[in-house]
Amino acid sequence: MPIVLFPSRLLLACAFSLGCATVHAESWPGADWSRQLTPASAALSELDSYAFPARDEATRQGVRTDALLVIRDGQVVYERYAEPTSAATPHLTWSMAKSILATTLGVAYGQGLFKLDAPVAAYYPPFAAHPQVKIGHLLNWASGLDWQEDYEYAPLKSSVVAMLYTRGRSDMAAFTAAHTADAEPGARFRYSSGDSNVLSAALKGMVGEAAYADYPWTALFNPLGVTSAVWESDAAGTFVGSSYLYMSARDLARVGLLMQREGRWREQQLLPKAWVEFNRTPFANYQPQDDKASDPVPGGQWWLNAAVAGARKPWPDAPSNLLAASGHWGQGLYVLPDEKLVIVRYADDRDASFDRNHFLKLVIAATATEVQR
Repeated sequence: MPIVLFPSRLLLACAFSLGCATVHAESWPGADWSRQLTPASAALSELDSYAFPARDEATRQGVRTDALLVIRDGQVVYERYAEPTSAATPHLTWSMAKSILATTLGVAYGQGLFKLDAPVAAYYPPFAAHPQVKIGHLLNWASGLDWQEDYEYAPLKSSVVAMLYTRGRSDMAAFTAAHTADAEPGARFRYSSGDSNVLSAALKGMVGEAAYADYPWTALFNPLGVTSAVWESDAAGTFVGSSYLYMSARDLARVGLLMQREGRWREQQLLPKAWVEFNRTPFANYQPQDDKASDPVPGGQWWLNAAVAGARKPWPDAPSNLLAASGHWGQGLYVLPDEKLVIVRYADDRDASFDRNHFLKLVIAATATEVQR
């Protein structure tokens, strides 16, 4: 007759009589994170020097890190801020908001509220002029719309500048829907904040207008214990899913831990594993441009450190299965599942001097466990 042990008895048996491997209890944040700070080392000093150098604020040239937080296996191992940012500051995420929008959509997907192959217009009727575009196309930034994602260096031809600041800002999804197509849906990748804001409008159709205003909180933020989130809406009442989400570094790290642990938060499978796998899957028709060979690879509104189409890994000194949310001026959320690391960086980088690959290499070296060393 087999012996059945309850979990607590099993732990005692392993510890005292059966010689089992040590059972490791998972660490999860409650109201705050537990801390086990990395001891001083040459590698840690090198990371500090790179991430927080002296900078000429008058010219805004050079690296400026506002916040750097590293979570290893659910505990804080490194945390530093530069004034005026603090641990409590909801920092602008810029385009990291796209990945948080995708994570919110993942909860709706698990609730059976939409399908990836469903037409966008089924949830957002103003998109009826583009009947072949599916929700999955938008998640891969592959709508086929003629969109120009140029920023402050090319404002006159920029679709995103017009959407966020001028003629499109009152209804960003409708502004995007009015664009014509220049490719078949799914045929090519073209990064588009417009695609993301149409997704945000489609979410309203999925969950209903009454639930929409609170949905990111009821679906995602509240279960994770996120308390700092502020998400701006346009005049049409649609969350600016491309750009205007504010969160503290500690709260953003909760989303990273959710992704590191395959969509599970404590005992709840908040995101279907299939959704996390979709986020981690490179867009099938992605072709890196020669002048952008170091760019990360698009997944489902997340970024991947994958070698595709004959190109090398974008960040060669980081793991191949790294998952990232990325934003303008150096914002980054990096999830390294095998290393059990979550890295949050808020920044104000105005030039091209910050090297993400070098940064990731330094973080991995500085926070490695004694076993890894």
